[in-house]
Amino acid sequence: MAMYQYLCQNIVGSEDHVKEIRLMNAVRDDLSREKNITLITSGSFGEGLEMRGSDLDMMSVHPGIEVYEDVKPHLKDNVAYISMKTDNTKPGFTFLLVEHVDNQWLRGIIEEDNGKFYVSNALFKQIGMTKSYNLIHGPCITNKYGFLDAAGCLHCKTWISSAMQWITRSNTQWPSHTVKQSIIKHGILFVPIGVKGSPKEELQWRISFSIGERLLMNDVTHTQLLCYALLKILLKDVIATTSEHKDLLCSYFLKTILFWISEELPQSVWKPDSLLPCFMQCFSRLIYCVEYSVCLHYFIPENNMFENRIEGYAREILLEKLYTLHRYGWKCILFSYQLSNFKLVMRNVINQSHALYLYEFKKTVCSNLFTLANSILASGKFDKSVLKRRIQQLVACDQSSIKYLYTYYMSLLGASRAQSMPLNSACINNKDKHKQYKSCFSYLLKNIYHDAVSGWLMLASLFYKTKQYNKALHIIVYSISKCTNEKFNRGIQMSDSLNQLLKLKFLQKKSIGYIWKIMIVELMVFEKNSVLMPDELQIEKQKVHYIPSLAYAYFLKFLCHYHLNNVGQCHVSIQDLRLIIAESYLIAYLTEKAEVCNLLGIALQLLGDTESARRAFLQSAELDPDLLFKITLKRLSLLG
Repeated sequence: MAMYQYLCQNIVGSEDHVKEIRLMNAVRDDLSREKNITLITSGSFGEGLEMRGSDLDMMSVHPGIEVYEDVKPHLKDNVAYISMKTDNTKPGFTFLLVEHVDNQWLRGIIEEDNGKFYVSNALFKQIGMTKSYNLIHGPCITNKYGFLDAAGCLHCKTWISSAMQWITRSNTQWPSHTVKQSIIKHGILFVPIGVKGSPKEELQWRISFSIGERLLMNDVTHTQLLCYALLKILLKDVIATTSEHKDLLCSYFLKTILFWISEELPQSVWKPDSLLPCFMQCFSRLIYCVEYSVCLHYFIPENNMFENRIEGYAREILLEKLYTLHRYGWKCILFSYQLSNFKLVMRNVINQSHALYLYEFKKTVCSNLFTLANSILASGKFDKSVLKRRIQQLVACDQSSIKYLYTYYMSLLGASRAQSMPLNSACINNKDKHKQYKSCFSYLLKNIYHDAVSGWLMLASLFYKTKQYNKALHIIVYSISKCTNEKFNRGIQMSDSLNQLLKLKFLQKKSIGYIWKIMIVELMVFEKNSVLMPDELQIEKQKVHYIPSLAYAYFLKFLCHYHLNNVGQCHVSIQDLRLIIAESYLIAYLTEKAEVCNLLGIALQLLGDTESARRAFLQSAELDPDLLFKITLKRLSLLG
């Protein structure tokens, strides 16, 4: 029971926390749809499990292509039809034979083989590459940092014959009939990777059950999820620490073992006080699989995933290490640096009633994966019809937690859309400009719900850009008043005021979306060529600006007073900017502080204080030479 509580309080979070992460991922995926494209947050994070070193795995189902196995569907316009051909392939893989092509895009990823045309997984991945994401990682595309693995995939809406036995195989309590039917209804996916070393590797596709596996993970008890977390920790921190073991095992094998054992054991076994015995049963099964080089795919048992992988000398040294660890019993997990202080921490934390809530709050707020996933949503295009339909659903929804989440993500979308509208384009007449302004204003009103301050400041930017300086000042003053001591910025140590506030029971019952709305101060994010970015910042138009909100508020306040010729108020705003820099108030990182120094330099330059402006720009360059050095050089050159 102690290990169960430790994992909840220090690594995974409570059952409710995991459910909220899953719900947030589901809402964000729902709003990410554009026309027929479906985005799926997959991997452990998609299943509600965020652990140290986790990456963001995203799958996108490509529109306009339908895959089938036996029954050929009725042909539709603008849809390509592809059939599965599993002859001469390893179980779990297939060729995708082109039966009907009705779009030019598909023609670019087809290869001929013996007079027939197949979809090439290699060409499919190449077509999905961008300037930034140009590295192949298995079926995925990633960048040099490796934080995001993006996999394009194709969809078959019906269940396939090779997995048919799974439907009737299990007579135990898990998975339930309802979950099985839901998995079958969603069909299967195909990801672009073939059998390694196969002569026709580039024409093969792996059959993926990612959606089904996510539904299965959503159906497990919290004890089962924590057991999986322990297995992942053991693998990453203890087993795969040497070059000989690093690439032999992966977390997918551990998940497969968990599925098999969950199917075999009654659900009553998976209780919090049975976590460690259940973990040891899974660990023993892993040893058995390695010993006999057999790890059967959960949906397609004919696919032995250890075939041609766990063998020879590599298998022997892996097995020796597993045997050694097994002799320690469950205490083998204490070799992990994440769990090595287990007993010490439990003495100090286990009796603190609000410790778990505080941990979950900070874990979610400071989550790099959430930040990355949210930025993908905010930077992408979105279908207006989807957004309109979601608003209608939102109005009719009775669950406040879901309402807040949809409101939160639609707020992020509002900012992205507003920044790309052609407010001052010379190509449109005054009547159309007025329509664009009203539309932009409408989007920005939706943008005030994802945090306490930045949405309002984006609206103030619209007023500033349209020379409505007094209106902008009213909103700026209101925004500054909201930056109180209990407000929280990602990456900053939680204040005592915030800690005390989070002890209140009524807040602990609220959704993450609600908490973020009243407590979080996000950065101002101005996209490349944003129409809402002040002209004074646009010396580098191709740069995305990430500016601390409170500092931006004082800078925008300065600009408004500058255009209203309120020189005294301009100097007051400059003093406020200097104080923010000195105190690093609501500033988390040096790169953010560099941006604020840049703002100070611009303000001083506008007032004609050339020498002070030079010092501010040089301080900016010292704080962040890589990102801002070129911009600083440009600004210094303008000073003469």
